[in-house]
Amino acid sequence: MIIETDRLYLRELTLLDFNPLCKMLQDEEVMYAYEHAFSNNEVRNWLNTQIRRYKKNGIGLWGVVDKETNVIIGQCGLTIQECFGKKVVEIGYIYQKKYWNKGYATEGAKACKVYAFEKLRLKEVYSIIRDTNIPSQKVAQKNGMNILGSVIKHYHGMDMPHLVYCVKNNIKSGPK
Repeated sequence: MIIETDRLYLRELTLLDFNPLCKMLQDEEVMYAYEHAFSNNEVRNWLNTQIRRYKKNGIGLWGVVDKETNVIIGQCGLTIQECFGKKVVEIGYIYQKKYWNKGYATEGAKACKVYAFEKLRLKEVYSIIRDTNIPSQKVAQKNGMNILGSVIKHYHGMDMPHLVYCVKNNIKSGPK
């Protein structure tokens, strides 16, 4: 387990998590910001990418487990992304549709921000969100983030405008 909140555990995904990931990544409604539901091969590649990120960077999108049911309900975590010509740490999240509008995304994102600031001592974290993804933008705002600007991401043969949100670490370190 990486992070624990009141209702959730965030942990590294394993190859055994393929089926729960399919429930999210193969749902067209969940994947609307990506413009397509994933194939089995794309889910496998996504999962393998997360596992590589854990090994290389010590972070990635983690499996979000509901403490009450011990079921993976989503993914939330920290990834390294290219933005404004530099590498930044992004808080990302995606959840099964039946867990939308219950506060899980906000709870997980806030916990990732605390982890980034307190454990990793980062100065800032970002969320890079498709301009049409209003629910994810609301999560970023509830996580104390403000819009810095916008970028165009090229994905699945399309140009996709994204808003760049950021929050700075206001934790003072050093002698008091």
